[in-house]
Amino acid sequence: MSLEAFLHNLHFDIEKASPPDWEVDWNDAPLTYKLYRDLPVFPLSLEVPLTLEGCSGPSKQDLKGIGHFLWYAYGLTQVSQVPSSSESEDLMQSFRRFPPSGGALYPSELYVYLKMEGLPAGVYHYDAAHHRLVLLREGNFDSYITKALGENFDMSACFGTVFVSTMFWKNFYKYNNFSYRLQGLDAGVLLGQLLEVAKRFGIAAGVCFQFLDRAINHLLGLSEEEESTYAVIPLSADPAFWCTDERNSNGPVTSTELCRELTGIQPEHYVRSQRIREFPMLTKLNAASMIESTQSFRRINPKNGEKSEGHIVALPIVNRLSYDLASVCRKRFSPEMDFALGKVSQWQLAALLQEATASFSYRNDLDGKNENNENRVSIYACLYNVEDIQDGAYHYDSTTHSLQQIQSGDQRLRLQYGMSLDIMNFQQVPICIHVVGERDHSKTQLGYRGYRIQQMEAGMLVQKLLLASSALGMNGHPLLGFDVNMCDELYRIGGPRKTSLIQIPIGYYRDRPWLKGSLHS
Repeated sequence: MSLEAFLHNLHFDIEKASPPDWEVDWNDAPLTYKLYRDLPVFPLSLEVPLTLEGCSGPSKQDLKGIGHFLWYAYGLTQVSQVPSSSESEDLMQSFRRFPPSGGALYPSELYVYLKMEGLPAGVYHYDAAHHRLVLLREGNFDSYITKALGENFDMSACFGTVFVSTMFWKNFYKYNNFSYRLQGLDAGVLLGQLLEVAKRFGIAAGVCFQFLDRAINHLLGLSEEEESTYAVIPLSADPAFWCTDERNSNGPVTSTELCRELTGIQPEHYVRSQRIREFPMLTKLNAASMIESTQSFRRINPKNGEKSEGHIVALPIVNRLSYDLASVCRKRFSPEMDFALGKVSQWQLAALLQEATASFSYRNDLDGKNENNENRVSIYACLYNVEDIQDGAYHYDSTTHSLQQIQSGDQRLRLQYGMSLDIMNFQQVPICIHVVGERDHSKTQLGYRGYRIQQMEAGMLVQKLLLASSALGMNGHPLLGFDVNMCDELYRIGGPRKTSLIQIPIGYYRDRPWLKGSLHS
């Protein structure tokens, strides 16, 4: 199967993406976290703050603070038990983190390069299972990382850098080839959480989607047949650390050249699975998405916004939400049959949409200084029982803070029929949001890497929507098991340009019958 056909099936015809006879070996499942062996470890403080109110100003970062930052971003925060089936008394136990993940499998891993007092300068893995740092390489790698990122920022002005990777097997064992789509979204949700937590700790951050993959993987000691870096996030106490549009001032650099500067490492780690099957389409796509030279880095040209043709509904002017991120994260979960229909005020809807899009704005290496990402992913929604707004399908225009009506009427039954599994009752859902993006995922400019970046940006916007809904007393459930073609037709976006990337029903909910315990004290 060609890569083009594979990505098409992954989005529009999921059943063709994976073999029909795939059987999950539940007894040989991998761990949801990576464990390194026989390396120096540095425990992080367990006295994590109970609240994260507002935004802190720039502050000097220390080991204690970076530990709190990592825990809120991707630490183990909860253990839960639910019945394995309605007929069985057995309980399924899982460890949860604040960002959601498909099947709670968490294919992403976090690595950090740190330079701070009380810790040897070097590259570390964040061991979420034990809330500690594992030293992979000791030394100063400012020059190496700066060159691998195309000289986008001044590394000397940064106290650290976060690397978000994907371990392919961690959810391939369950979802087969469909995991490739999930992995990009999972990484994006984690990026959204990282940036939101960084604000609370007074950390200036940005996202680099373009880097020399093999050079960064070489630095971290990753085997590209098993795991690969998806995004790099520089961290600084100085908001002005991000450089100008001048790049590659010393000429282009290649991965091959850069890798020669460092000796390779192969640290031993444990994944639990005794039999790891091959995933050739994932490794083939990952290889096709890699960048070999900084000369290949690109800016994304902004596209013209949507032309409004339908009835326009101006939403009320509202202030940005102010909330305790720690409390909102603790309350967030993904309802299924737990949704309970209730009337949503126009203010709540306005606050939800404004907060999600405003908090989504971030520095990255695609837009440069413009931060013009609103046209790459956007929000469409089906609304029911929202105060003073006619039931129907809408497009949200964040620049004018208004809704453009595309179709009128209650769309809940249509959405229900579009589900591949009946895991929720859409009759209980007042808001169903679809994150929409370009159908060609910027392939002309970014090649196959564009698909991965689009999924990550969709995941970032999803996390902003989930946090905002939780802050407003509701919750959302990200879903990929829906009829994309039906939704594109619903919003009249089918054709060569746009498509629905992910579906998020949002609403009020009942408490779920489960046993859960917080790992936060």
